[in-house]
Amino acid sequence: MMENYDFPQVTQLAIPFFVVAILIELWLVRTGRAKGAFETRDTLTSLMMGTGNVVAGILLGIVSYTALLWVWQFRFFDLGRSIWVFLAAFLLDDLRYYWYHRIAHRVRWVWAEHVNHHSSQHYNLSTALRQSWTGLFTGMFILQVPLVLLGFHPAVIAFVFGFNLVWQFWIHTETIGRMWGWFEMIFNTPSHHRVHHATNPRYLDANYAGTLIIWDRMFGTFVAELPEDQPRYGIVKNIGTFNPVKVAFHEWVGMFRDAAAPGLTLRQRLSYLFQPPGWSHDGSRKTSQDLKLDYVRLHPGESGKPGLPATSQK
Repeated sequence: MMENYDFPQVTQLAIPFFVVAILIELWLVRTGRAKGAFETRDTLTSLMMGTGNVVAGILLGIVSYTALLWVWQFRFFDLGRSIWVFLAAFLLDDLRYYWYHRIAHRVRWVWAEHVNHHSSQHYNLSTALRQSWTGLFTGMFILQVPLVLLGFHPAVIAFVFGFNLVWQFWIHTETIGRMWGWFEMIFNTPSHHRVHHATNPRYLDANYAGTLIIWDRMFGTFVAELPEDQPRYGIVKNIGTFNPVKVAFHEWVGMFRDAAAPGLTLRQRLSYLFQPPGWSHDGSRKTSQDLKLDYVRLHPGESGKPGLPATSQK
């Protein structure tokens, strides 16, 4: 008898919680009871981006899910759906998310869909809803293939990832400072994720975790939030628009425009697609590593500190 893999949509069930939490944070900030900032047009853009993400998921999500169901026939095992399977799936998918997220910041092709999440210059719970409309087109669902082959049904993976997304919602806030030491050691927290959203040189390309910050600690990408270097939010070159369509597609347009420029070699065209954001064939732009080197040259005493290179020399 075939097992039933029809599970609740965790993120959809959490929508009322999202709305209530945003309203509470907005009230706390506007009444001066908590740290933070809201800008009406920015918040509306984030809400529209979130709505578009849900629509894109309904219309296009079936493509990636169907692809993973096709892979399911080649599985090495069928692990079923015991509580231990769900816990293992959550842990392994959280690791998978870490590597997806790291790739998204280091490969422009994937950054093109992820950049919109970083495009707000404010950091509040509404920012968490500023999600991609074009995730399917990067093909990064391929990172879930090993989990399916190991015997985790695609529905199980989708179910546990819903909890990952719910966790990532509440950490988009300035109203919560540092938490308990043991908690900060294990879990992704508002402090850790503020670092991830910051454009300060030391904070670029850090803290990729979804739920467990242990992955960043293990793989050398963890940087702690410093009181003397308060996060500045947005992207290195802010786009200056509240138009959700421009937010969703601006980097795709820029990337293909760069790759199609006249006089480039094939290697250069491909590099505009797959090198880190900020790469240029003539060195006229700066990657995050360039910005870190520039910062260390100006502040030699910061050399080698977490998030910064140990030398000012390329």
